[in-house]
Amino acid sequence: MVQTRRVDISDIDDERLAGSAEISEEQALELLRRRDLPQRALEALAANRTAMRHRIVLVEVVKHPRAPRHVSLPAIRHLYTFELMQVGLTPAVPADVKLAAEDVLMSRLEAISAGERLTLAKRSSARLAAALLLDHEAHVVDAALENPHMTEDSIVKALMKPVADTDASTYLPTFLLHHPKWGLRTDIQIALLECGKLRFADTTVLVHSLSTKVLRAALDRDRLPAIAKAALLEELRARDNRED
Repeated sequence: MVQTRRVDISDIDDERLAGSAEISEEQALELLRRRDLPQRALEALAANRTAMRHRIVLVEVVKHPRAPRHVSLPAIRHLYTFELMQVGLTPAVPADVKLAAEDVLMSRLEAISAGERLTLAKRSSARLAAALLLDHEAHVVDAALENPHMTEDSIVKALMKPVADTDASTYLPTFLLHHPKWGLRTDIQIALLECGKLRFADTTVLVHSLSTKVLRAALDRDRLPAIAKAALLEELRARDNRED
C-alpha cells in the first residue's frame, strides 16, 4: 500500500497568504513571528514584491531560522549596515547566515561613514569589532577595544598583522600600552613587543613595567624585533646589576 503525505491545510493557507499581492506589512510580520513557518511559505514571501518592499520584512526573512539559504543569502546583499549588524547579533540566526552578513559588512567597511564604523565598533560581533581594531580613526579603534565581545586572541591577531595591511599602524599598540584592562594581559604585552609597531620610547616604558619572568619569556620568542630585544636585554642587565 502506497502511503501519501498528509497535506496540512494550514500550510497551504500560509503559503497562499505569503504569496498574495494583497498581503500587508503586518500580515507578513505576523507570519515571520512563527518559528514553525514552512519553508514554502518563506519562499513565497521572499518572492512577493508587495511584501518585500518593506525593509523590516526583508530583514525578518533573512533572520528567520527556517529561511532556505537560497532565499536568505542573496537577500543579505540588499541589507544596510545596521540591518546586517542586527542579523549578526540575533541569536536565532543560523551561524552561516551570520557569517555571510559579517562578510558583507567587512567588505563595506572602507566605504561606510566614520559614525557607522564607530557604532559597529561599540555594538557589533567580536569578528567585526576585531576588524575595526585596525581602523584609521583613533576613536573607532578605542571603541572596538571596549566592545563587550572583544577577546584577547582577537587583539593579539590584530597586533601581529603586517603594517602593510593597515594604515592604522600606531593607534592600536599605543592604546593597548596604557589600557587598564587589555594592557595588563601577558599575551598582549608580549605581542606588543613582538609586533614591531611600538616606538622605542614606548618599548622602553613597556619593558620597565613587565616582570622579569615575562621579559625572559619574551626573549625566547623567535619573532622578537631587534629593537625590542635590545630593550629587553638592557632592562634585564639593569635588574641583574641592581640585585648584585
